[in-house]
Amino acid sequence: MNAEDFSSPIFVKRAAYIVQEIASLADAIDFLNDWPEQQKHHTHEAALKTCYDAYDGHKPVSAAHQAFLDFAKSAAILEDPVSAMQWMAACKKRRA
Repeated sequence: MNAEDFSSPIFVKRAAYIVQEIASLADAIDFLNDWPEQQKHHTHEAALKTCYDAYDGHKPVSAAHQAFLDFAKSAAILEDPVSAMQWMAACKKRRA
């Protein structure tokens, strides 16, 4: 496990039928940087700052994980991890 990996992944809805796994600081930073400008708010900015602070070693990765989780909840994009993992497993079966 990389020091920048989250202890548990966070699953977020990226679009109507797209669920994305956020498993590390890099994933979270990329997601937050790609977030639409018109939808950015204080929770987004706080999460991005906390992720950068953790990346720079000024805050623990667990703080970034919680900040991203708070952002996902406030943006109403948080997905249930069990449901997301079952869906991902079903998609992999169909491809095989």
